[in-house]
Amino acid sequence: MTDSSKREKVYHVFQNISGSYDKANERISLGWERHWKKELVQAISVQTAPKDKILDVCCGTGDIAIALAQSQQETQVVGLDFSPAMLEIAQKKSEYLVNISWQIGDAMHLPFADNTFDAACISFGLRNTADYLTVLQEMKRVVIPGGWVYCLDSFVPDSSWIRPFYALYFRGIMPLLGGGFHHRREYIWLWQSTQAFLRKNELLALFAQAGLSEETLKSYMFGACALHKGKKPINE
Repeated sequence: MTDSSKREKVYHVFQNISGSYDKANERISLGWERHWKKELVQAISVQTAPKDKILDVCCGTGDIAIALAQSQQETQVVGLDFSPAMLEIAQKKSEYLVNISWQIGDAMHLPFADNTFDAACISFGLRNTADYLTVLQEMKRVVIPGGWVYCLDSFVPDSSWIRPFYALYFRGIMPLLGGGFHHRREYIWLWQSTQAFLRKNELLALFAQAGLSEETLKSYMFGACALHKGKKPINE
């Protein structure tokens, strides 16, 4: 699949499932996604200060950006996504918040100047982009020296004992559970994008290749989800 065809495919997937996305994610993750996202928000909150600026790339319907804006009311949060339908829902969910803004944009060409944000994150979105390294480099570019880049995403589990059960659930059950009859094809794509994604240690190496230091990962649910982070060097 070419870069442009993948972008077009992902765009149509998220435009189509935006209205049911939040509830479907809760169902297909059996409630675990909420816990993993909370871990990401806590990790970012520990390493940022009041009045910091945080960017949420591929923000979708805005769960992470909204949670960050709620956690520190002086923090300025920007959520960016290329799907207008997803951003429309994010805006409705955050109408009461004054410290959050939404912007349509491409994760591979972030519309911000160098060193604009104190931290940047992407959750369950990197695997759906056309060039993982370019996205990480762009996130590093817009973060200040000493700032952190975070990625929370789905992965094929490490254990050969777990993988067959994982495949059975996500290939056979998850598309119907998430999308029902009408949107099952979109959720089959989300399963395929995870299958085609990097393994956790490969992504950790990509963080280093993007020029991030002190890179670490934390794994959840037998490796089905992981949180990666890396720091932009002080001397850049």
